[in-house]
Amino acid sequence: MPAAIIAGTTFVRTASLVASYAGMPDIGIAEYPSSIKLHTEAEIRDNLERVVLDRIVQALTRPVASQTPASARLKPVDTILSGTLDEVNKVFFEKGWTDGLAIIPPTVERVEEFLKHTDRPPDEEIAVLPQANLRATPRNIAANAIMAGCRPDFMPLLIAAVEAIADPDFQLINLGSTGCKTPWLLVNGPIIKQLGIEYGIGLRSRGPNPAIGRAFGLVLNNVAGFKAGETWMGTWGYYLPFVLAEDEDACEAIGWEPYHVEHGFSKNTSTVTARATVHWGGQGTPGNPVGPAAQSILKVACKHQERNTITELSLLFGERNMVAVLVTPPTARVLARAGYSKRDVAEYLWQNTRTVVGKEDWLLQAHKGPDATVHDLVEKGTLPKWFDVGLEETIPMFSSADLFDIIVCGDAHRDKLMSLWSNYFRPVTREIRLPRAPA
Repeated sequence: MPAAIIAGTTFVRTASLVASYAGMPDIGIAEYPSSIKLHTEAEIRDNLERVVLDRIVQALTRPVASQTPASARLKPVDTILSGTLDEVNKVFFEKGWTDGLAIIPPTVERVEEFLKHTDRPPDEEIAVLPQANLRATPRNIAANAIMAGCRPDFMPLLIAAVEAIADPDFQLINLGSTGCKTPWLLVNGPIIKQLGIEYGIGLRSRGPNPAIGRAFGLVLNNVAGFKAGETWMGTWGYYLPFVLAEDEDACEAIGWEPYHVEHGFSKNTSTVTARATVHWGGQGTPGNPVGPAAQSILKVACKHQERNTITELSLLFGERNMVAVLVTPPTARVLARAGYSKRDVAEYLWQNTRTVVGKEDWLLQAHKGPDATVHDLVEKGTLPKWFDVGLEETIPMFSSADLFDIIVCGDAHRDKLMSLWSNYFRPVTREIRLPRAPA
């Protein structure tokens, strides 16, 4: 069946790659010049009549090249390149296999060392990752981990992370959004100390955390096919995917359950949770301490969340949002001393992070049409019925307290909190399974 893709200028390369990933490498693409959302009706009509229609006809009628099957396929253990470190890095960079930084070559010998740290067969299918629809296997996960500078014993964590992002509920396919979504991993359980994963001051940037985060990002690039500026379309780009661990000792000291226990896992089970965020930074407490009053901390947290949330998107996406509120141990201690559990904090933040209904109407309309209202979202079941109030009344900026997770980590001697929010996705947790000990 003849078909053509109509794509804006920015997305022509994206359309070509995604069509190829879907098994249609020769589909025609008709480019609409520049950004249609910023054009007037007259400009759109002129572009369609003068430019796009001819391109559609050409895309539908041009000859399609015959596909000749490759005479031979590389085996997973074949050597594809020999050379010096600089030569290898040059080729990998030119082929788009890196994140722009230098890599360690994933030699066969190095891959074999990594494969010793999993019981899974080297070429077993762990998952098929959209949008490239390629098979993630222990072998190619190991190759990406080596490139990132990981240790071999990180393998079980990375395999579990791939299983998490492959879950349909995570909705990995949405990572290509122009909204600069960055995935990240939360680690819980005994493996934190086994691998030395940081959960204190500077945790994102210390210890093995950067290498694990980078390996995760290279899997997204090379297996899932999300390449910055081509299929990973954040307008201003990204920081590298990152890894955090929870301070479970601090949780135990104040009587709070760590994240994985809250979600049904035993304390002695190690887990990794795939999450996403649209921002990093903007700590909720200012340089001066907020004092020993829980209510002061919670009010600051609500104001911080209001600043960090695009309200029309948080409302529009309903249950497909996630908020991770990072609180340092001293901040968590003040809240726990006042009788707040993690769930209590989540309920408070949900109920008290609010917006005036009429205030954001124009933003809803920008996404859903000139007559869109909060009432429409209630009617569609996106928001609870009690959100359907007058334009001057306030409602929570999120549909449920279940979207908030409280995670204890960071400087053990500072009064800080920070919120990481994203729409589109839902967090998914998987158990990290260590290899069986030799008999």
